[in-house]
Amino acid sequence: MPVWLRKSLVVMISIVTFGMVSPAQVNGFLTTTAERTDKSTAAETSFMDSFDDTLDEDAERNKFIDWAMREAEMQSFEKFGAKIGPVIEDEFRQTILPNIEKAIEMVAVQYPGEKLNTLRITEMPGGGESEKIFHIIGDTGKDIIRFHVRRDQPPKDGYWFNFHYHTYHDGFQSHYELGRIFWDKNTPPKWRS
Repeated sequence: MPVWLRKSLVVMISIVTFGMVSPAQVNGFLTTTAERTDKSTAAETSFMDSFDDTLDEDAERNKFIDWAMREAEMQSFEKFGAKIGPVIEDEFRQTILPNIEKAIEMVAVQYPGEKLNTLRITEMPGGGESEKIFHIIGDTGKDIIRFHVRRDQPPKDGYWFNFHYHTYHDGFQSHYELGRIFWDKNTPPKWRS
């Protein structure tokens, strides 16, 4: 089998199986016994090594994103409490949570796979009037990104929850909006109540 075809099949099978089958397994399956005894060229070896590294990097990134999203959802509903959570739950899951995931993916792309293991999420959302939902903290102990929600009350428009995030790139000054959810004309309860 030509080398280019084998490499193409290795890539396609690995992508289709979402990394469940490693390129080494696919390559072993596709090679004949005679080919297995031949030494692979330096170019083939370096291609396979870099391909394994890319798959490992993507797997680490996906694992981090899944973990961070579970934490984000848990921290958010802990912040909402029993009074706010049930009222905004559906809209939060449909509108805000996907945008939080995009922001977390943006963070994950900035770090190599082995560095993702050093990132942490704060454990306690803010209560009362506090905006803090959760922060992602780097290996230096400093915040990388902060996810917040504030109460807005435009004149004669009732109360809105404004979900946004800040990043360390500009010293946490800019608001990057994730979405808004309407509450009511009446004042919402305090967070975590």
